[in-house]
Amino acid sequence: MYRTRMFAVLGLAFCLTPSSLQADPLPNTQLLTAEGDLAAKMVDGMHKYLDRENAASVGNRKALWKTDFTTPDAYAKSVAPNRERLKHILGVVDRRSTPRLEYVGGTGSPSALVAETPRFKAYTVRWSVLPGVDGEGLLLEPTTAPVYTVVAIPDAGQTPEQIAGLAPGVPPEARFARRFAENGVRVVIPVLIDRQFNLIPRTNQPHREFVHRMAYEMGRTLLGYEVQKVLALVDWFLQLKSPSPVGVFGYGEGGRVALYAGAIDTRITATGVSGAFGPREKIDLEPIYHNVWALLTEFGDGDLLHLIVPRAAVIEAVPFEAAAGPPSAQGRGGAAPGRTQAAPPEAVKAEMDRVLNPLVANWKGDRRPMLFFAPPAEQQPVRGPGLPETVKRFLELLTSAEKPIVLAPVDGDVVADTRPEGFQSVRHKRQFEQLVAFTQKLWRDSDATRKTYFAKADASSPTAWEKSTESYRDYFHSEVIGKLPEPTGPLNPRTRQVYDEKTWTGHEVMLDVYPDVFAYGILLLPKDLKPGEKRPVVVCQHGLEGTPRHTIDPEKYPIYAEFSKKLVEQGYIVYAPQNPYYGENTFRQLQRKANPLKLSLFSFIIRQHQRTLDWLETLPNVDPKRIGFYGLSYGGKTAVRVPAVEKRYCLSICSGDFNEWIGKNVSVDLDRSYMWTREYEMYEFDLGNTFNYAEMAYLIAPRPFMVERGHDDGVGTDEMVSYEFAKVRYLYANRLKIADRTEIEYQAGGHRIFGKGSYAFLAKHLKWTPK
Repeated sequence: MYRTRMFAVLGLAFCLTPSSLQADPLPNTQLLTAEGDLAAKMVDGMHKYLDRENAASVGNRKALWKTDFTTPDAYAKSVAPNRERLKHILGVVDRRSTPRLEYVGGTGSPSALVAETPRFKAYTVRWSVLPGVDGEGLLLEPTTAPVYTVVAIPDAGQTPEQIAGLAPGVPPEARFARRFAENGVRVVIPVLIDRQFNLIPRTNQPHREFVHRMAYEMGRTLLGYEVQKVLALVDWFLQLKSPSPVGVFGYGEGGRVALYAGAIDTRITATGVSGAFGPREKIDLEPIYHNVWALLTEFGDGDLLHLIVPRAAVIEAVPFEAAAGPPSAQGRGGAAPGRTQAAPPEAVKAEMDRVLNPLVANWKGDRRPMLFFAPPAEQQPVRGPGLPETVKRFLELLTSAEKPIVLAPVDGDVVADTRPEGFQSVRHKRQFEQLVAFTQKLWRDSDATRKTYFAKADASSPTAWEKSTESYRDYFHSEVIGKLPEPTGPLNPRTRQVYDEKTWTGHEVMLDVYPDVFAYGILLLPKDLKPGEKRPVVVCQHGLEGTPRHTIDPEKYPIYAEFSKKLVEQGYIVYAPQNPYYGENTFRQLQRKANPLKLSLFSFIIRQHQRTLDWLETLPNVDPKRIGFYGLSYGGKTAVRVPAVEKRYCLSICSGDFNEWIGKNVSVDLDRSYMWTREYEMYEFDLGNTFNYAEMAYLIAPRPFMVERGHDDGVGTDEMVSYEFAKVRYLYANRLKIADRTEIEYQAGGHRIFGKGSYAFLAKHLKWTPK
């Protein structure tokens, strides 16, 4: 039975009875009545918020398009900033190599000529793209002088040979590259990275996801790499002595590459997209390698037509469907969920009309048409792409033909390929390994890149440092984490008591953040608080799949070592927040919904913590200048991100997470890299070029910062952690002359709270003598 006790809390004395344990709220709060799994409800509320924002993004994009229709030149100038932003978020930022295309033979097939028909010859080719990265594929050279040139981009599940009719696997009517070649077009067909996983150990991530993960962290995307391969071909075509008009035409995954390439490069005369155009607001359900940071804030598929006009485009609405990759098999797992499915013709047409109708109404001057094609209902099912009428009109637009083009009939026979069996897998392996190696070098070079990025920070004094890093703090919040609007509604605090221990009580707290989005946690209050007394607060953050109770309850969760409970027993006021990394892929899909809106999971976490601090500062016994942060694991991730933005945290302790974080995400040589695991939400766009953990700690400086490290903690190695912390130590000790404000503690053991040096660090910097 509970004993009746008289005690003072928050400067007010009141009587706690058995019946009031879970019934009476704290002063100035309403009773919390919500029941059930509040962590799951928190995640669900964030999904609702993002669903609304996704739907609203279509109308909101208009604010970023400052189109000037007075003249074609004025229009081109007005959309140039949009084009540059598209290049940035796709990662089309690297200078391409000098244009070079080579005919390639091999030991089994010494001639580059691998097939021949009465209308074209097929050659094996490769071309320079980026340092160490080539494109590879087929060149189909017509037997007559070519009048125009097309880059024909297959789906990722197809090979160049299949759409050229040199290999089985694609029905004759879907061999669109061959249809071009047999009608006098010079065609180059690039290899795309496929959806299999045979080149990757330990995981069922498709090759496309594997490259995309590491690229995303380094400010690139797989789609961006493949756009670069297409644009490198455009570079080569246009430096020929007598260049012909260049078009791009793609299907499925290749259709997305074609659409982005056509939007980025104004040298492309006509863009053809088949089975890949439509509303993009459900991009979170697509494969993760379609994830593009901030895409939906500015660029739905229809909006990309702004960047193609006055050039021509042909949109073909044919069926297409593909899983992101193979299912989990042979003990493998870790791939992100997702599936690509072409929008129905009516949705494709509506997405085009959404942009084209007002664009055409306002356009002044000449422009080429943008056309929509869908097979008649009586022709369903269609095994397109490249329907005859689509190809015909595409070529007419490419050449501005005054007379209709009459297409030659396509030969349905498969042409014999002279290369030895297995060449396609060897070629694909080369393409895959080149992109991996290029991205790994970006990571290895990123330390110097970040050093250059931070060069403007002034370390002449702690005050100068804090002032000069404000622009970095804003960039980190706005461009890396993603900034949600400031909450403007009332906090509406609701509380209920859930603990009554010998020296402290515990109270669940819920605060409003946005509609459907709330902050939740447990406040632990010492029973010896006196009216008017001000005490420090420690915010104790749980890790992955955790709850506030994990940091409090004895023995059940040993990695936390009851650190919330132990700290309140030392006399601190303690707050244990619920963070939304809870529910496995249910919360991970928050990241998928958020990223295209230029948001992330931590966009919500930062606002939740800010609202929590707003409320804590109202409590009579809280000293608002002595609120520290201490988090383990995912809570350690929070410890370097939230205090980097929210300066009201006067110190931060990162436990079980501090790392050479970019390598942890990108390295393919590190056995504990996230490249091998299910945590696909870890990747943050362009983080590698801006903020590793040292740079996040730079934003905490000159406030005290500590790292707690177990020698056997599998999140990293001592070498990685020490390397990264040495940069923090150098700033604090050597440049800012505040060596006493940072430290690292190593302990024997693994992934856990140790509560030794960290407790002393709290006592020192929060100016508190533990009871």
